[in-house]
Amino acid sequence: MMDYLILALIIQFILVIAIFAILVYACKFTVNRVKSNSYLKDSRFSNPIEYFPQEKISSLRQVFYLIMIFVFIVLILYLIINWNESAHPFFVLDVIISVYLAINIRGNTLKDKIILFMLIPFGSISNLLGDNVLFLYDIFHIIGYIYFIEVYYRKFVEYTENNGLGITIMLLFSIVLVSFLFTMLVEDVSPLDSIAMVSNAFTSNSFDAAGTTTLGKLDSIVIAWSGFILSGVGTATLAASMVRRYVNRQFDAMEDLIKNKKKEK
Repeated sequence: MMDYLILALIIQFILVIAIFAILVYACKFTVNRVKSNSYLKDSRFSNPIEYFPQEKISSLRQVFYLIMIFVFIVLILYLIINWNESAHPFFVLDVIISVYLAINIRGNTLKDKIILFMLIPFGSISNLLGDNVLFLYDIFHIIGYIYFIEVYYRKFVEYTENNGLGITIMLLFSIVLVSFLFTMLVEDVSPLDSIAMVSNAFTSNSFDAAGTTTLGKLDSIVIAWSGFILSGVGTATLAASMVRRYVNRQFDAMEDLIKNKKKEK
């Protein structure tokens, strides 16, 4: 009986590694094909400048690094604690984030190989397959996420300094993160409920977790923060348009002045 359990564990261990390797290879292949597609590269729909001002793109890059750090923290909490709600969407998110991180690692050095191993979401894939025997291996996965928290924070600092950007967004992130952790403790709610409550409180007048299901709560969070980001984009676009219009008027006036001076001569 013991030999059978060990064999089953080994088979599941190999199966999870194989599934993760296939996902990484498929995603890397798809990304390379998309990047090499001349139509998509030249298309207006794939050009972020068509949607956002240049300044907003820079700030969104800052936000991306901080959001990734926040996602790592949430996933670590779900890997450590078994909350009384459906965690399957977070298992899927764990796999997606792990694959995303893995496709950007070359795997040439020993360090890269160790990081790749720590990125394998044994517990999440096992749970999605209907078994959680390999959840103990999540300790390595958690260490991997802690490592990437530090990596993405360094990327945030480096990008901010190289592009001469302000760190006000860091203050906003700190407020949201502290509020998220504080709400989770004092209200005795899961990370998902805490995120929903903080998002609603930050972007509206409500403090309740919108939605009764896991997917419903995730949807309310996406809607709340998408609206917040788009409102910022709208404000930035309007400001840029006003500045551009003012500069154009000044340029036209200067051009007319130069023409008049030439006529006088």
